[in-house]
Amino acid sequence: MKIGILGMQGAIEEHEAMLSSLGVDTIRVKKPNHLEEVDGLIFPGGESTTMIKLINFTGLKEPLKEYIGVKKMPVFGTCAGMILLSKTIDNYASQETLGLIDIEVRRNAFGRQIDSFEEELEVKGIRGEPVKAVFIRAPIIDRAGEDIEILALHEGKIVMARFDNILVSSFHPEITDDKRVHEYFLGMVREWQESRKSTAGCC
Repeated sequence: MKIGILGMQGAIEEHEAMLSSLGVDTIRVKKPNHLEEVDGLIFPGGESTTMIKLINFTGLKEPLKEYIGVKKMPVFGTCAGMILLSKTIDNYASQETLGLIDIEVRRNAFGRQIDSFEEELEVKGIRGEPVKAVFIRAPIIDRAGEDIEILALHEGKIVMARFDNILVSSFHPEITDDKRVHEYFLGMVREWQESRKSTAGCC
């Protein structure tokens, strides 16, 4: 298994370190051909406006939509990554997104950098003690389509969700010592790998 991390900008090294601790190889995805080498993708936190500009500049936009939206490669977007994958941004309507998951997000919903905080969350599908979640200039999901599975709430606000092969969170699990969110994502990747083997072996 090899996981690609969108290598435009943001918390790339933190995701690399987390995946390395789980024994998973990574590659920084900066060009369309890099997508051919990976079994799953992570969109890290960072500056979403900068990231979408670099995605367009490098010619990654349409290949990303193909791999995620058509081929159903698993993807996990944290913070800015969630913004990039969303359908719309209600307080920055002019910002371009990939529009791959039917959610409407609100940027910087908890305030500025100084308002960052850590919380323990109950996450659907993750057993045991609550998940450690760090919120840094985090967005929230204001609206979720009817097919979206809500995985976690903070004070009644949606902060983690899933649709099919797309997982998104407002918070940064990569900067804690709790590996379970990444393990959950790797489970999605394994399921996709198995489905591809089954399809390849049929008929």
